[in-house]
Amino acid sequence: MATQFTASTRTDDLPEAMAELAGEFHALEQKDRLQLLLELANDLPDLPERYDGRLGEMEKVDECQSPVFLAVEVDPDPERTVHLFISAAPEAPTTRGFAGILHESLDGLSAEEVLGVPDEAPYRFGLAEAVSPLRMRGMVGMLGRIKRQVRARTTLDERQ
Repeated sequence: MATQFTASTRTDDLPEAMAELAGEFHALEQKDRLQLLLELANDLPDLPERYDGRLGEMEKVDECQSPVFLAVEVDPDPERTVHLFISAAPEAPTTRGFAGILHESLDGLSAEEVLGVPDEAPYRFGLAEAVSPLRMRGMVGMLGRIKRQVRARTTLDERQ
């Protein structure tokens, strides 16, 4: 059974960077939100050499209409710092923009902070009115896979 999420402007339960970014989106008119999304698409960093050309070693996000692959690394430091690596095709700017939002909002946070992000957080940017529900499902899928990988890596490390 699919989970239905509704749009919200609430940001008090989001990590600081994500709340600030959501605020930036909400401060804009709808048409300008899409422009900001495209800017974030352009800001998505390239994959580091260790992942370049190795998409088969990354997790494919099947919920996305365009090919998206991601990998999550968690440092062994006390905060369990999370690093995100996301590949999304340049010819899929909306999907790249969603990846850019998640990268800018979550990369460098602690595992606890990432895991505390509400599952419906992608709906907090005011984009559901501008893009199709299928595209929003892709961003929700990216967040879910990021959180699942963080959980898996922190659990695995605790067992070792």
